[in-house]
Amino acid sequence: MYVNKNFSWRGVLNFSGGHIVWIGAWAILVTTLFYLFDLGWFSIPWLPLSVIGTAVAFYIGFKNNQAYDRLWEARKIWGAIVNSSRMWGSNVKAYVGNKFTNEPYPEEALEKLHQTLLYRHIGYLYTLRSQLLIPTTWEHINQGGHVGRVTKKRMKEWGVGLHNDEVTEHELRTFIPSEELDTLINYKNTATQILDRQSQELKRLRVLDLIDDFRHMELQKLLNDFYTHQGKAERIKKFPLPRQYGSMSFIFIGLFIFLLPFGMVSEFYKLGEWAIWLSIPFTVMVGWVYIMMELVGDYSENPFEGLGNDIPMLSLCRIIEIDLKEMLGESDIPPNIEAKNGVLM
Repeated sequence: MYVNKNFSWRGVLNFSGGHIVWIGAWAILVTTLFYLFDLGWFSIPWLPLSVIGTAVAFYIGFKNNQAYDRLWEARKIWGAIVNSSRMWGSNVKAYVGNKFTNEPYPEEALEKLHQTLLYRHIGYLYTLRSQLLIPTTWEHINQGGHVGRVTKKRMKEWGVGLHNDEVTEHELRTFIPSEELDTLINYKNTATQILDRQSQELKRLRVLDLIDDFRHMELQKLLNDFYTHQGKAERIKKFPLPRQYGSMSFIFIGLFIFLLPFGMVSEFYKLGEWAIWLSIPFTVMVGWVYIMMELVGDYSENPFEGLGNDIPMLSLCRIIEIDLKEMLGESDIPPNIEAKNGVLM
C-alpha cells in the first residue's frame, strides 16, 4: 500500500515509462511517413476516432471500478480479521477460567492456555498471509517476457521484497509448537487446519469445564467468522477479474493508439504543413493517459499479489500480534511494520 500523499514524477515514469517509448516511436513513424510521402489520403476523420476513444474510456472505467471493488473488499476483509482477532483475544481471556471447574486450575496453567490460544491465532494470521501471496497463473509475476521481469523488480523495490522473505516462517516457529507445526505444515490449506486445531482445543476446554456451553458457542462463533473471512479472501485470490474484461481492454487501447496518430496528424495538418509535428507530443499525451488508466486497473485487480498497490497484510498481522501480546501482559512487544520506499506491506 502506497502511503505517500502523491506519486513522484519519477515513480510515475518508472511505472509507465516504457509505454511512452513505443507510443512516441509510433507517433514519430506515422508523422514522418505522412510528411515524406504525402499520405493525406490515408488520414482518419476525427469523428470516428473520437467515438472509438469514448467507447474505450467507458470500457476502461467499468473495468477499473470492478478492480477497485476487489481491492476495497480485500481491505474490508482484513479489517474484519483485525476486529475479530481482538474479540478473540478478549473473549479467550474473559471466558477461559475456573468459574465452572470443580477443581480450580492453577493461575499459571490458565495463563499458559490463554497464551497458547492467542499465539496459535497469530500463527494463523501469518499463515493466511503467506497462502494469499502464492502467485496464480493470471498474476503479473507469472507472465513471461518483459512483464514478468519488471514485476520481479517491482516486488523487490515496492513489494514483498522490502522485508525479509523468511518473516512468516520465523513467526510460525515462534507461535506454534514445532511438533504441531510439523504436522500442520503438510496440509494443503494450513490456515484452515490451524483454525480446526483451535476448535479442537475449545472442545477439550469444554470437557475440562474451563468454559461452559454458552462460552464454547461464542468462541466457536468467532472461529467460524475467521473461516468466513478467509473464504472471502480466497475467493478474491483464486477467482480473477473475468479475463474478458481484464484483458480485452488492453487490446481496445492498443487499437485506439494504433489509429490515434492518423487522426491527430490530419487534424494538425489543417493548421499548416509545419503543424503536423505537433501531433507527436499530443499523440503521446493522449495515448499515455489511456495506458495509465489501463495500468491503474490492471495493478489493482489482484490485491494479494505482493506489489505496492496491495493490502498491507504484513503490517496488519503485526498490529494484531502487538494487540494480543499486550492483552497477555507481555513486555517483549515487536515494533510496527514501517513503510519502505513509500510502501507499507
